[in-house]
Amino acid sequence: MAKTQAAAVHKVKHHYGAGTIIWTIIKYFSLIFVSFLALLPIYSCVITSFKTPDEYQNTNVMTLPKSFANFANYVKAFKTANMLTAFRNSAIILIFVLLVSILVGTQLAYVLNRFKFPGNALIRNLFTFAALLPGIAMQVPVYEIMTKLHFVNTLYGYIIMMCGTDVMSIYIFIQYFENLPVSLDESAYLDGASYFTIYRKILLPLLKPAIVTCIILKGAGTYNEYYCAQLYLQDKQKLCTVATSLYTFTGPMGSQYNMICAGVIISLLPALIVFLLCQKQIYNGIAAGAVKG
Repeated sequence: MAKTQAAAVHKVKHHYGAGTIIWTIIKYFSLIFVSFLALLPIYSCVITSFKTPDEYQNTNVMTLPKSFANFANYVKAFKTANMLTAFRNSAIILIFVLLVSILVGTQLAYVLNRFKFPGNALIRNLFTFAALLPGIAMQVPVYEIMTKLHFVNTLYGYIIMMCGTDVMSIYIFIQYFENLPVSLDESAYLDGASYFTIYRKILLPLLKPAIVTCIILKGAGTYNEYYCAQLYLQDKQKLCTVATSLYTFTGPMGSQYNMICAGVIISLLPALIVFLLCQKQIYNGIAAGAVKG
């Protein structure tokens, strides 16, 4: 009897041990496979950016270039695509859009979360309804409004439009306010602080994790935004952005993909530098600003 029980226990341990090994193999294989799929386009883009036009036409995308010291494509892409102006415009857009989105989003979330008034639920529902509408489907009325306000082909008009499409950040701030105790507000109010002082000196510093999360989401979306920039910033010489400048090398006679890849690598460098310098704050902000269930 004891031998039978010992054999059964050994069989169960062996079964679960084999299952654990198989599951571990599947997990690591999935991670390696997904990493390979993510890195393959970047690898292809990097090697293509160093190829001459003849090399690109006569080799496949995975063939290594003759020399990795050929930076002619990068110089030509930077000059021809007017990327200095593109980086300047994108930086201006990013700074103003992020500032306005954070200030308006945090204040609006503060009002909706801390004050109960008629229409509070209606405003929240309207934000939900606006988030469900596809952005492209709304471009006809938006373009008409932008035209009547003379915002088309102006940088400030594009900035105002981008500031007004940030429903997700408002919901992130509202959710984070739910985790901040109301007793903080009440204590400060009893000490004579105004509502704006409570928001500015007490609550806003506590929103740092949520602010970092929204900066990442909104910043990445604004920096990579192409459709609206192409539609509303029609002067491609003075009002180009990083996303639209890359299309300088496309045309009816074909596309110069070696130049496009060089421009893509150049456009990735600022984001990569910011990530390397601020990765600790980014990781902490995402972890602390996660929505709790």
